[in-house]
Amino acid sequence: MSETTIGVIGGSGLYEMEGLEQIERISIDTPFGDPSDEYVTGILNGIKMVFLPRHGRGHRLLPSEVNYRANIYGMKTLGVERIISVSAVGSLKDAIAPGHIVIPDQFYDRTRGIRKDTFFGDGIVAHAGFADPVCGELSDTLYAAAQKAGATAHKGGTYICMEGPAFSTRAESFSYLALGASIIGMTNLTEAKLAREAEICYGIIALSTDYDCWHDSHEDVTVEAIIQIIHQNVAMAKNIIRHAVAAIGSLRTCPCGSAMQYAVITDRAFISEEIKVKLAPIVGKYL
Repeated sequence: MSETTIGVIGGSGLYEMEGLEQIERISIDTPFGDPSDEYVTGILNGIKMVFLPRHGRGHRLLPSEVNYRANIYGMKTLGVERIISVSAVGSLKDAIAPGHIVIPDQFYDRTRGIRKDTFFGDGIVAHAGFADPVCGELSDTLYAAAQKAGATAHKGGTYICMEGPAFSTRAESFSYLALGASIIGMTNLTEAKLAREAEICYGIIALSTDYDCWHDSHEDVTVEAIIQIIHQNVAMAKNIIRHAVAAIGSLRTCPCGSAMQYAVITDRAFISEEIKVKLAPIVGKYL
């Protein structure tokens, strides 16, 4: 069995994958509270997998209610080095039709400071580099896997991360078009920030479900339409994950694994033992 461990964050249907063996459910307590749900672990073609339903089983949590810190902290303590995030998004480009796959490489933040999106504070300061917010190597692998799975896939593009839970107004949607963004969603930026601080590679399989509300020849986004497309795309997402897992090597050569090497700027003499214990899985090797 490979030493690498791959995490998947998305809907609960994703861990009902054919070929997944030795399935277990694990509850984890973290210093940041409870994760969204139990983690489901298993072995897929010799690779250890860890799955987590972002919004909890039954989709109980709003995007702003998800405990992103606990979710990523739990992944880190389970040995995850790479996270594949699967999300439904709205399209902001004609070429990205409902049913298409996008592997975005940039973000634009439209959240409102409600979410906790850093492990730091309370006596320790760190500034993570975030110019390239996703892992380029993992994203390349996901794009190649999407092509191999037969998806219509788009590589790169900016993801607008909005607060929600309401969808965009039409004026907002047109403003995002003017920014040149490709897709819009409510979750991935927060995960990406925390994954970077945890030195976990992070890549996104974005499932286009609608045209938001800017497209004059398509109906405005509705939950019914989104659910229909998601159900159609679950099998495709599974296939992409399966191809990606087969292509991922055990050794990382990207900079994600040392992203926080120089990020902590607080004088070590002023960092309490309590904080050192709390953040040991995240940056313990630097403290």
